[in-house]
Amino acid sequence: MLPIDPTTKPSLRRQSIYLLPNLFTLAALFSGFYAIVQAMNTHFEVAAVAVFIAMVLDSLDGRVARMTHSQSAFGAEFDSLSDMVSFGVAPALIAYEWMLRGLGKLGWMVAFIYCACAALRLARFNTMIGVADKRWFTGLPSPAAAALVAGLVWIIHAYDYTATPNLDWITLGFTAFAGVSMVVNTRFWSFKELHIRRKVPFFSLFGIVLVLLLFVAEPPMVLFGFFVCYSLSGYALAIHRKLKPAPAAPPAP
Repeated sequence: MLPIDPTTKPSLRRQSIYLLPNLFTLAALFSGFYAIVQAMNTHFEVAAVAVFIAMVLDSLDGRVARMTHSQSAFGAEFDSLSDMVSFGVAPALIAYEWMLRGLGKLGWMVAFIYCACAALRLARFNTMIGVADKRWFTGLPSPAAAALVAGLVWIIHAYDYTATPNLDWITLGFTAFAGVSMVVNTRFWSFKELHIRRKVPFFSLFGIVLVLLLFVAEPPMVLFGFFVCYSLSGYALAIHRKLKPAPAAPPAP
């Protein structure tokens, strides 16, 4: 086989990309950018909702790529860069412009810690693809961390809790907790064991109906409550595993 000339330009086919999944990724990137713009214009509730829209779009691009058999290395890299903007930079800037600016140096330092932890989390995730157990995430996923910050902003404005005492320090705590949780070695359930084709008990359908009704009635509270519980679930499981007694050794023959 003849050696490949590095000066030769790749063919048009090799330069091509899959359009459909990358459109979802591009839309998620736009949502993250739009959230930043709205935060700079002090439209914080709109900015928070835009982050959640980016989460929905981010969850669809990978599924669309698998369903249409259009996975590619370009798509994976593009998705990672989009996640950095939507779930790393956008939540940090929203929190800073919303409440952390008034805390001076401490405010922007914590915002940067969150942003840096998101970058580290995404880099670690990319290096662990194909190696880590798919049932678990190591560290809090960046979309869930972004939901903690954006969800706090959303419920404060949706329910007019802007007069909450020490709200700036509460925001600081949520931002720092979300950032650090992304880089810890604690495992969080990935939900990848859930299959819609698997049979479930009949009563579970009634439970889904109740969840949907709650979501329609109070979407900010339901989403924020879910991600708060999810972010604490990894630590609860880790404590449970440590406190669980070790299995007794089999008796000697």
